[in-house]
Amino acid sequence: MDKRTFRIILVKPSHYDDDGYVIQWWLSTIPSNSLASVYGLLAACAQEKTLGPDVDIELEAYDECNKIIDVKAMAKRIKAGGGGFVGLVGVQSNQFPRAVDLARAFRALDVPVVIGGFHVSGCISMLPELPPDLKEAQALGVTLFAGEGEGRMADLLRDIDAGQAKPLYNYLHDMPSMEAAVIPVLPKHVIGRIVGHHACFDAGRGCPFQCSFCTIINVQGRKSRYRTADDVEAIVRANYAQGINHYFVTDDNFARNRNWESILDRLIDLRENKGIPIKLILQVDTLCHRIPGFIEKAARAGCNQVFVGLESVNPESLQGAKKRQNKIWEYRVMLQAWRKQKVMTWAGLITGFPTDTPESIARDIEIIKKELPLDILEFFFLTPLPGSEDHKVLYHKGVAMDPDMNKYDLEHVTTGHPKMSPAQWTKAYRDAYSRYYSDEHVETILKRAAATGLRMNKVADVMTAFSSAARIEGVHPLQCGIVRRKVRTSRRHGLPVVNPLIFYPVRAVEFVSVVAQWLTVGWRYHRIKKRIIEDPASKTYVDDATRPVSIDEMENDELVAAFADKIPDTYGAPKKHAVAAT
Repeated sequence: MDKRTFRIILVKPSHYDDDGYVIQWWLSTIPSNSLASVYGLLAACAQEKTLGPDVDIELEAYDECNKIIDVKAMAKRIKAGGGGFVGLVGVQSNQFPRAVDLARAFRALDVPVVIGGFHVSGCISMLPELPPDLKEAQALGVTLFAGEGEGRMADLLRDIDAGQAKPLYNYLHDMPSMEAAVIPVLPKHVIGRIVGHHACFDAGRGCPFQCSFCTIINVQGRKSRYRTADDVEAIVRANYAQGINHYFVTDDNFARNRNWESILDRLIDLRENKGIPIKLILQVDTLCHRIPGFIEKAARAGCNQVFVGLESVNPESLQGAKKRQNKIWEYRVMLQAWRKQKVMTWAGLITGFPTDTPESIARDIEIIKKELPLDILEFFFLTPLPGSEDHKVLYHKGVAMDPDMNKYDLEHVTTGHPKMSPAQWTKAYRDAYSRYYSDEHVETILKRAAATGLRMNKVADVMTAFSSAARIEGVHPLQCGIVRRKVRTSRRHGLPVVNPLIFYPVRAVEFVSVVAQWLTVGWRYHRIKKRIIEDPASKTYVDDATRPVSIDEMENDELVAAFADKIPDTYGAPKKHAVAAT
């Protein structure tokens, strides 16, 4: 038989802005582990000749956040080779409307489409029946894939090639082992469109905690699974071979990975003895400093940025969200431990817990500014994401939730709040950025960086993006990138395509305005930074947040005292405050 080509085109969809345009950039900021994982699994199928010796499996991978998707050209390539499909991978809830619109376009050209990711898996894991948007996708002839792909890709390819793909592949009740799993590696040209050329990998999946707003525990399970140090080394060496050395480790909490030490030891050896210049961004919990040697080894392994799951400084909110592992009296000690290793710290603060008000949110931010040596703080709406316990509870209670999944991006109100109207909540969220990133506090953060040896330029650059992305670009900082690309015809299904004589002049004015605003912020921060550099006293700067402190001393600290009457008896507080709380 003549050889033929089975072409697989993988796309990580973006989502729409408030005007219905796809959010795209010349360079985007967050790499997609799902795209890397699925690409690796399918590359293994290609190498193993899964469809037979006469079929060449060829792969393409695109992140729509930095790549315009040409549906007609892609469909033409698939048909020219004799078959294949489009895989829309890692689709989160806010990206599902865009994924369906892409699927609609491909299905109109008779191209098979598979959609997988957290939205599909989350809905199927937590709801008694498929919600309308998943049914809409199936009505278009789309195949839904729930669960993880290890060990399952070959069957999927054979079914699609035979024209017998099922409407749903559900593997949520059969979580594969990660030991010796296929490594997630993307081609260099895909990673090259990420700021800093960051690749990514998961060293583990699943989480033992029970946070009610989280989807991971219901999609990846509460029983954690792990890669070995050998597997991680293979990932690093494969990327190093194509000149990639920077990584975002996507574990929701790397500190609870049982192989953390062997993995870090291996990375330390690769950096210090093999000359591989590894840089890492890790995600950890607020008790990671309690693990002997963890922070020190993370820094030696190349960790220069860490995201800490702070969520709130109010124990009442943390208790209500089942995030009991967060102890506010540990926060400063933990952050100081990272700072001692010259690691930039990031954290997220969720707005909209049931007891929150605009005043309490403002108060919490002021406490954080004064009491915690945190560099970057980002803000979110408490959102009942499909796949979370919060969403399931509201669903069964019949509580109204916004039906538009595009808004489930953690920066829109999607359900009611007992103490704030949608307008009040939205204003409190927007004010949070201007409150935390006031020029005065930006100067404080940069003074702390100068005194403790953090790279001031790096801190200033990241603060520029986080302080102004929501205001200038209208998107959350994590969805921001470098140079917005707005395609006139890439608009949400059902919305009109604007006349070019109107679109392009408006877009030109918008572009000039955006550039001017970014330059203004950058210049302002540059002047602050220059002033600090020129001040000899900046090298010895110290304040309440950076002054060394022990856990015992934190028992009498203002941070803890501010919430003493809100610490539940079951929260595990220090003895003094357990008494104060009663």
